[in-house]
Amino acid sequence: MSRITPEVIASHGIKPDEYKKILEILGREPNITELGIFSVMWSEHCSYKSSKKWLKTLPTKAPWVICGPGENAGVIDIGDGQAVIFKMESHNHPSFIEPYQGAATGVGGILRDVFTMGARPIANLNALRFGDPSHPKTRHLVAGVVAGIGGYGNCVGVPTVGGETNFHASYNGNILVNAMTVGLADKDRIFYSAAAGVGNPVVYVGSKTGRDGIHGATMASAEFSEDSEEKRPTVQVGDPFTEKLLIEACLELMATDAIVAIQDMGAAGLTSSSFEMASKGGLGIDMDLDAVPMREQGMSAYEIMLSESQERMLMVIKPGREDLAKAVFDKWELDFAIVGRLTDSGRMVLRRHGEVVADLPIDPLALASPEYDRPWVPPAKRSVIDAKDVEAVCPAEALKTLLACPDLASRRWIWQQYDHMVMGDTVQRPGGDAAVVRVHGSGKAVAITTDVTPRYVLADPYEGGRQAVAEAYRNLSAVGALPLAVTDNLNFGNPEKPEIMGQIVEAIRGMGQACRELDFPVVSGNVSLYNETQGTAILPTPTIGGVGLLDDVSRSATIAFKEAGSAIVLIGETKGWLGASLYLREIAGREDGAPPPVALHRERRAGELVRQLITDGQVLACHDVSDGGLLVAVAEMAMASGGHIGAALDAPSTVALHAWCFGEDQGRYVLEVGHGDLAGVLEEAAEHDTSARVIGRTGGHVISVGGRAAPVDELIAANEGWLPAYMGEEMAGH
Repeated sequence: MSRITPEVIASHGIKPDEYKKILEILGREPNITELGIFSVMWSEHCSYKSSKKWLKTLPTKAPWVICGPGENAGVIDIGDGQAVIFKMESHNHPSFIEPYQGAATGVGGILRDVFTMGARPIANLNALRFGDPSHPKTRHLVAGVVAGIGGYGNCVGVPTVGGETNFHASYNGNILVNAMTVGLADKDRIFYSAAAGVGNPVVYVGSKTGRDGIHGATMASAEFSEDSEEKRPTVQVGDPFTEKLLIEACLELMATDAIVAIQDMGAAGLTSSSFEMASKGGLGIDMDLDAVPMREQGMSAYEIMLSESQERMLMVIKPGREDLAKAVFDKWELDFAIVGRLTDSGRMVLRRHGEVVADLPIDPLALASPEYDRPWVPPAKRSVIDAKDVEAVCPAEALKTLLACPDLASRRWIWQQYDHMVMGDTVQRPGGDAAVVRVHGSGKAVAITTDVTPRYVLADPYEGGRQAVAEAYRNLSAVGALPLAVTDNLNFGNPEKPEIMGQIVEAIRGMGQACRELDFPVVSGNVSLYNETQGTAILPTPTIGGVGLLDDVSRSATIAFKEAGSAIVLIGETKGWLGASLYLREIAGREDGAPPPVALHRERRAGELVRQLITDGQVLACHDVSDGGLLVAVAEMAMASGGHIGAALDAPSTVALHAWCFGEDQGRYVLEVGHGDLAGVLEEAAEHDTSARVIGRTGGHVISVGGRAAPVDELIAANEGWLPAYMGEEMAGH
């Protein structure tokens, strides 16, 4: 048995004051297994000790919210006795160390969070951030992560329908892989994780336990240093075929009355799943670790409890239903083992080789994890940039440069590696404002998006947090869906630094305000901190996953121009905001200035107007205006038409041309409207007290503005060419 020395305590990520609390709770020194359990349960990754205080301020309730944060995933009511269950989670550190398996097991883990609640997964998304394209590791990481997501999702048979990918030097040593899953369940057949029934059997199902992933949660709660490559053993290995069997077996057993409670084994494996189930039920567990199915010889109690082997679940089964449950898992060729019983002791008692190897009180571990009120400083305010102080470049040339830059280039090379049509319900494929997936066998659909603009959050975390939520709201509205709820994935640097903690506090405050004003509650989420390498933090990246509902899928809008001679209508006001914009970064070579402000009352009115117009069939195409500004949005609509339909725009004289074309003012949409509908659209906008003006006409094969023109086919070539050319070298070796 290892001696508990200050070095051993520190190597488990436990601070001296935390160890003091452990001694108080136990009234004695822990053994190494118990220390390991405290270490993962109290890790930042599992306990949210730096962010708990602020997460409690987020709005989480609405009449359509069935279950908010605290369960495996969030649950919302979509009518007709149906519910949508969804969540987003990070797998950042593992994906940097081992990109294929890190990303693959990220997908596997988030799928389990959703089907453990009784939902059949219907869609996956992912939000990816990579380093500077010129960094020697970036290409290898992109290739591995994309292959891992595709390899796992395609094999499981769940379509990957959307997401986002950005590049920035701040992610050179710490990429982000945020995975999101959406599932569909019957509202009256939702499964929760609170254990119940003293004496009921605790059952382990799925794959065998190995030594992979030990200390995964602890690793995810620390900064990277130069030796991060040596952490490969802490990355789990995924098997999508086993996951597919596990989904089918769980859903089959859920159709019976056998399950009392169920929890997937994610971060911290058997430890967190058993402690969380017991804590939520106010019970204890007596567990025999000899009964745990193992694939390696001589595993210690410490290794069994901390392993993060994939494709495993823990259940509480009704007495007398053990044989029925075992028959289901035997049929799907998965392990099934009764590993313990529920007790009324409130304690976790672990036995190995007939001896007690750990005896811990459950609630102090699960509920009394440290909660820090870390010192924070508000970020310095940036000055507003005047457009006349920014170099004006020919709009046609600037447009071509922007469309070929890493952040705006087509992602086709990525999503063509994902099966986005499996299950046959994908209505809008990747490349639009939001993915649209039909609710199987019905006329309604779910719309899904992931959004955040990290450069805005860096410039002003409060505005950036508001903007991330508003952007998700806008993307759902742009396809005609009513935004219902969000999941979030808060990726930040080291919270022990007051300026990083300031980013966290202010971003959450901005998100909370936007969620309240847009009636868009937070129902689930994940926090990933310590995303730093050798003291350099990532851009603050609070990713928002938004879910909305279309009552009639035939009334959804797409971004492609449909016909020549239509009016192009701009919804929302344009002042030409260039601070923190892509034009400023890519054309002027500057990363400064305050980001565009978000007026939430106008955002809401514009969204309501656009959804109304789409539902009424008055819109031929719709696209929200975001990165790159108005001219980029119009060009994307023309390119989506296959290059067959261009646009002639009339710029106003009141705003500098480069600022009008490329300013990133918020709350805007571009609509294509047929002549017969134009008067009605403008009238409806006036009734919604929302700015709407005709800015041009569709037609021709160029985008023209200010006397300059860019051929759409040249824009397509520039936009589609960058990523395949960049990845070509890497792919040649595959």
